[in-house]
Amino acid sequence: MNTAKQVDDLIVNLKQQVAAGGIPLSAAAWQTALACVGWPYVYSAWGAECTPSERRKRFNMCPSHTTIKTKCKAFDGGTCTGCQWYPDGQRTRCYDCRGFTDWILKQYGFDLYGDTCGAQWNHKDNWCVKGQFGVDPIPQNVLVNIFIYKDGKFTHTGLYYNGSTCECSSGVQYFEKMKANRWTHWAIAACFKSGWTMPDKEPVKEEPVATVKTLKKGSKGEAVKKLQQRLLDLGYKLPKYGADGDYGNETVAAVKAFQKDWGLKQDGVAGPETQKLLETAVPKVPEKKYRVTISGLTKDQKDALVSQYKNAKVEEEGD
Repeated sequence: MNTAKQVDDLIVNLKQQVAAGGIPLSAAAWQTALACVGWPYVYSAWGAECTPSERRKRFNMCPSHTTIKTKCKAFDGGTCTGCQWYPDGQRTRCYDCRGFTDWILKQYGFDLYGDTCGAQWNHKDNWCVKGQFGVDPIPQNVLVNIFIYKDGKFTHTGLYYNGSTCECSSGVQYFEKMKANRWTHWAIAACFKSGWTMPDKEPVKEEPVATVKTLKKGSKGEAVKKLQQRLLDLGYKLPKYGADGDYGNETVAAVKAFQKDWGLKQDGVAGPETQKLLETAVPKVPEKKYRVTISGLTKDQKDALVSQYKNAKVEEEGD
């Protein structure tokens, strides 16, 4: 297993090769991903060094993900000596799935928008091409972000390159052949479109510490009022109490509705992820419907007219 320093040194070398035209950007990013194999999975982590303090920070943000704690023998005291993720007394880095794919691209100057798999998929500035497995042929010789869509939301993401995959699930894992029928969607990051060049600036290597306080049923105050007003601005209803600064059942329902629409866990709790997405979300424009009555058309004329309009429905006279 490589150390964080070894991978950092590799990235410096790969970036020089990319800049000199020696290897494609996709190949460099893929080599970087493979160099991280074996590194640990920590929910909500985005590439920080794996330390007990980093794990405690993530656990405090997401206490429901108990493996953040149970996988670390030094979480409640002690040292990292002897840990598989502390090889030869050197640090590795930790990620969750979306943090891993974002961190790999970020090393070469491209940062994915969105704090969840669904938010990453839905942000138009992230991708130059998108497709679906079983429908659209997956491109070769380019790094591809892959996704799993299940039960109405995107639940996992990873990387694909010429038949092989690399993902952070139970740690960073490499699979020589992509598992059949597991992945559902794919997308190519906008940095791989024609004409894009690698920036000169050094990438940010660690995610800034989140300072957003989790809001939930029973919370009160200006932060709650601001949350409620943002929900109202986005079209979510608080018909009885409005933005009153009191996180009650009405606010829980509105938060759940927002989480459902944006591919988040529907728990009615406004944690850091939900609040951050609320800040960047834009109101969804409802689809307009029109009713038009035309008499005296033949069947062929009706079929020809309906074919020109998506989701058009014909109602015969008397319906």
